[in-house]
Amino acid sequence: MLKKGSILNSILTGSCPTCHEESMYLDKNPYNVMNVYKMHEKCNHCHTKYKMEPSFFYGAMYVSYALGIAFGVAAFIITYFFVGEKSLINNFIVIIITLVVFMPVIMRLSRNIWINMFITYDKNWKEHIEDKNKPTIR
Repeated sequence: MLKKGSILNSILTGSCPTCHEESMYLDKNPYNVMNVYKMHEKCNHCHTKYKMEPSFFYGAMYVSYALGIAFGVAAFIITYFFVGEKSLINNFIVIIITLVVFMPVIMRLSRNIWINMFITYDKNWKEHIEDKNKPTIR
């Protein structure tokens, strides 16, 4: 379904955007809230540095806002149209509960989307690693 090389693979699994070989996070479980932001410094396979500059992931806040809106709208539509709850206060409560429950997932997804906007999959990443290890002759 999600084959290596697709951007969705990296976003949904939280794997390295360059090689898709390992998780960017120290703890793969986003519901371990104490470790939700803890990431490896770089990929052990392709050596991609995840934090390219200080405060790099501040931009993920904009993505997080959009994802929060999407989750809230989805919760409203499901509650209003499929469950049949017409009370706006009950719909509001369902939206709040949805956002609280999915907050760690939204935070991880927003970081994954943000880094994948700047780093793309490289199917030849092994060759680039070997090239860096070769001595340069001038």
